[in-house]
Amino acid sequence: MSKFQLKPKVNSLRKSGKTIREIQKITGLSKSTLLIWCRDVVFTPDEKFAFEEEMKSAGRHGRLKGAQANKNKKIVAQNGAKDLAKKIVGRLSKRDKLIAGIALYWAEGSKAATTTGFVFVNSDPIMVRFMYEWLVDEIKIPKDEIIAQISINEIHRERIGSVLNFWSDLLDLAPGSFLKPFFAKSVQKKVYENHDTHYGVLRLSVKRSTLLKYKVLGLIEVLKAGVAQVVRANAS
Repeated sequence: MSKFQLKPKVNSLRKSGKTIREIQKITGLSKSTLLIWCRDVVFTPDEKFAFEEEMKSAGRHGRLKGAQANKNKKIVAQNGAKDLAKKIVGRLSKRDKLIAGIALYWAEGSKAATTTGFVFVNSDPIMVRFMYEWLVDEIKIPKDEIIAQISINEIHRERIGSVLNFWSDLLDLAPGSFLKPFFAKSVQKKVYENHDTHYGVLRLSVKRSTLLKYKVLGLIEVLKAGVAQVVRANAS
């Protein structure tokens, strides 16, 4: 079969929605030949619409395939990072927990002179649970000396019962141990997807804790001094 005898087949393939590259693979013809032959292919309105829709679908499929591949790479990288982190950190010792609590209060706790006692506020349940256990296990604060208070936007008032139960279960504290919730009055026009799983922030404080605050601030100063030593050593 001569090359020219393939032209009807090429035209048919082109009208069926095949790309120049796909036709090249099927026929073995050069790209330049196919471009010349296919430029005269005339599509009816229905054929043109079907062809465009097929191209759009193929494009969407390609984008989705690429996005999934990138997502898979990200998951592999994240899992690898987690495995490496486990090897580096290992099991936390009692001293590790003490320093972690000091660092968290350094970053997130109230250090202002206007606050007379120990106050730690955060929305991360794991962080709040850790600081609660830190107070009890590392600082030796009796559980009945710890005060908890929920702060949440007014739009969650109707579900405050489930919010209270969440924090109560997390900290193993009876609902009666919590202070009256604080409702922020700011207007939220947008209802977020996590509306039913949002639990606001929790304020952990300790009764008569002025001396405790001084103690924790002292621990922070020692930690800061140690960090400064490391920074200076690395810089020299």
